[in-house]
Amino acid sequence: MARKKKIEYHSYTESNIRYMSCMICGNYEVVDELATGVKCSRCVNMIMMKNYPLETKPSYIPTGRPPGWHFMKEFVDKDGNVFHRGKEVPKLKGTLSPTKVKSLKKRKTKRRTKEQMLVARHKEKKAALKKAVKKQKDFLNHKINKG
Repeated sequence: MARKKKIEYHSYTESNIRYMSCMICGNYEVVDELATGVKCSRCVNMIMMKNYPLETKPSYIPTGRPPGWHFMKEFVDKDGNVFHRGKEVPKLKGTLSPTKVKSLKKRKTKRRTKEQMLVARHKEKKAALKKAVKKQKDFLNHKINKG
């Protein structure tokens, strides 16, 4: 039976330290004198992650309860469960009617166009100029407003 000849990957020695290129990516790693091949830590991690992908669970799971329900002094959900400051009180289950929560919908402001903003700014400047002219006229006519 013929023995397989091991392939030795590119290596070099620098100040009595042997470096060998990674079998996959080619980055050089420090190895022992007897090593014939090496895989760097990044390639090993890549291989492991491909075989065992991380299971990520969603960060937010909706409960069906309104936001901030656990801060309310008393909250009763649709099933009749009673909560005091977020802690369930099983003795009171089904004794109270479900809590009605006001919706917190925000009114959307209409987005103004550039032209509308320019017109509004022009009106403000015109009003300020009118006020300044009136103040100067009053000063010239010796009408001084006190207060």
